[in-house]
Amino acid sequence: MTREEALAGLARFRDEIDALDLELLALLNRRTKVVEEIGRVKEAVQLPIYEPKREGEVFRNVIEHNTGPLDADAVQRIFERIIDEMRSLQRMRRKHEGDK
Repeated sequence: MTREEALAGLARFRDEIDALDLELLALLNRRTKVVEEIGRVKEAVQLPIYEPKREGEVFRNVIEHNTGPLDADAVQRIFERIIDEMRSLQRMRRKHEGDK
């Protein structure tokens, strides 16, 4: 493989990563909209934002369905971060609604 061929291949891979990143972004925003609805329901019936049992269920679900190459620990760390951001959004929404 020549340097030019390698660089062309690298550019194609980077284009693919850019497209995948946009797909991930769209999915994260869809997930966020659902989390916002969940937050409204929780607030209406006075449930806490943080539900460790449910988070455990999410982790088990994604880890059980993971086919790699990410290992289980990596998958859990990624979803911990996603869930942490979702919790922050719910807290901000409650604070904002409480300020009205």
